[in-house]
Amino acid sequence: MNKYTLTLLSILAMLAGTANAQIPTRVSGTLEKLTGNVLSVKSADGKSTDVQVDEKAEILFTQAIKLADIQQGDFLAVTSIKREDGVLTAFEIRRFSKPLNPGHRPFEGSSTQTMTNATVATTVQSATGRELTMAYEGGSQKIMVSEKASISALVPGEYAQLKPGAIVSMTATAADGGKLLTRRVQVSPQK
Repeated sequence: MNKYTLTLLSILAMLAGTANAQIPTRVSGTLEKLTGNVLSVKSADGKSTDVQVDEKAEILFTQAIKLADIQQGDFLAVTSIKREDGVLTAFEIRRFSKPLNPGHRPFEGSSTQTMTNATVATTVQSATGRELTMAYEGGSQKIMVSEKASISALVPGEYAQLKPGAIVSMTATAADGGKLLTRRVQVSPQK
């Protein structure tokens, strides 16, 4: 190999290492404790993860709202189950103040759960609940909303809401020393 090939391979290896270090990690579960600016989060499978909260992190609180509060033009994140007949049924709806990652995709790698981040195009009342048509660039989804769906709005929160027992969700990236760091925490009251 000549020195140009070696240099190119070295640069590609460094870029690959940098890219891997920045792959986001989804962390969600019950807040066990807050020590300084480090959250200890226990996931549903019992695994504990420590995440450092950036000093300028955005804290968002999930405030319960009613389905009737959702209007055409609202931006929602809708987590749904895909039934055998292909119908999407929402089990969690969160209203955002601004668009965030629009689109429709599998949720956490599941073939039966989806995440739709989109704008409400239409709402229709039906005998089985309310149907939302969610529109995003390149497509749309019709989603049924059952009476059991959790519905909330994300509003500005504060550190004081990060209490043991609260439900938290965040995306973190690797920081110095291999620690995880987040710049945005969504917190919900203890269930």
